[in-house]
This record gives sequence, C-alpha cells and structure tokens, in this order.
Amino acid sequence: MNFRLATGLLGLATAMLATPAMAQEEAPGPITVSGSVGLTTDYRFRGVSQTDKEMAVQGGVTVTHESGLYVATWASNLSGWGTFGGSNMELDLVGGYSTEISSGLKLDVGLTWYMYPGGASDTDFAEPYVKLSGDLGPASVLVGVAYAPKQQALGKVYASGADYLDGIGNPGAKTDNFYMWSDASAGIPNTPVTVKGHIGYSNGNSGLGPNGTSVAPTGEYVDWLLGADLALGPVTLGVAYVDTDISKSESAYLQPNFSSTKNGKTIAGSTVLFSLTAGF
Repeated sequence: MNFRLATGLLGLATAMLATPAMAQEEAPGPITVSGSVGLTTDYRFRGVSQTDKEMAVQGGVTVTHESGLYVATWASNLSGWGTFGGSNMELDLVGGYSTEISSGLKLDVGLTWYMYPGGASDTDFAEPYVKLSGDLGPASVLVGVAYAPKQQALGKVYASGADYLDGIGNPGAKTDNFYMWSDASAGIPNTPVTVKGHIGYSNGNSGLGPNGTSVAPTGEYVDWLLGADLALGPVTLGVAYVDTDISKSESAYLQPNFSSTKNGKTIAGSTVLFSLTAGF
C-alpha cells in the first residue's frame, strides 16, 4: 500500500477550504472514489518486513459503484526480502464485489493481483479472497480467507537459502498459498482513539520461490498485531506491535535470504510500528 497522492490531497484540502459556507451539498452519485496516502516505519506483510526494516511510503485509491462492485490499486516501496527478484515497488490491483447479506453483516469477494514492476520473471501472482464483516457489540470484526492457487511465483524452487545461492533447485515448480485472518477494532467512547487487533495464519511454500523469497516463510506460521489509532480529522496517527511465531531456529535454513541486509537480524521478529495516514 503506497503513496503519491500528496499533491492531490493538498489540492483537495484547498478546494474544501475555498467552498462557500452556504453552498449546497451535491447528491451522491453512483460512483464513489476514496483513497489514502501514508508513511510507516516498516512495511510488514503478514508480519514479515518487505522494506528491510526501513520506512515505507504507501497509498491507494478505490473506486466503488453503488451496485457493490469496486476496483482498487495500492502500492508501496520495497527493499531486501520484499523485492521479489529486484523490484523496488509492490503494485496491487484489486477487483471485487461487496454486499450486505443480512442486517449488519457484509460479504466481500474479490481478487488481488500482486505485481512487482521491474522484478525478475515469475514474480506476480493472483490471490482470490472472501471476507465477512460486521459489528459484535462495540467492536467491528472481520474474518477473511485468501487462497492463491498453484503458481510459479509461489513455487518451492529452492529448499534452502544455500540451494538458492548455489542455483540448485527445481525451476518451474508451482505451489499454492492459504491465508486466514481476523481483524477487530473498537472506538474508545468520547475519544478519537480506536484500538485494533489482528491475527493471521499462513500455509504455503516452506522453501524459497524462483526469486529467493516466499509468501509463507517456513511454510506455516502465525502473525499478529495489537495497536491503536488516533484520528485527527482526515489524518490518522497509528502505533502497533507486530510479531510472528517464526523463530530463528525455524527459519535458519532460509538464511541468508530471510534476514536484514544491514545486520543479518530476522525480518519477522517483534517490532513497534508508527504510521501517519491521510485519507480522502
């Protein structure tokens, strides 16, 4: 999830300030456009750093039709493990359909196409998903399942980091990937603060793909997040504790790939993330 809408956001804010106080609001049309741009101290994808434990600029835009159909795009800079063959950017293309299937219960089905422009061959992959969301008491809760069918970008080409360095592998191998997760958030009454939590489970390639990475490092693991957001108008300040159950011993066979390029430390260990996001 990347950025690059700063100029547009500034223009939008200027236009809003310039609108006469007595101007009438326009009736909402059949199409809604929303988006965000933000800065985070580390881009963690399912608990694993995609930016070599460094900062990331991220942003995205979503276009929604009143029927429930929507398309979206999102991008982030990358570094280290997250480059998938040399790309310095992740670009996600999303399409889906969202509808209320009963009072307060929403169903969302779609597909995300993960792209890594400028990377080596066999980097991009598709991942369909299904999400259910609704309110549970004072909390908003979401449960989701994503399944990427067998693709070369996810294939177990190398059994270890040593094999990757030596070029000993199984070119053309294909592997699927399963991810299940739940998110929850709740506002603290009479404050602009929202507390949030996340837990996810991955099951996929237990080795390394064609570009020396894997969407599911060690094949099977759990990631989680606990945090809070402070809303200040269109701007949100966030802080979150992120971790996985991937231990150094469990991931040793993936080295040197599965570590920071600066000091060799794990890229899936616990960390505290700070973020600044502006939405429109």
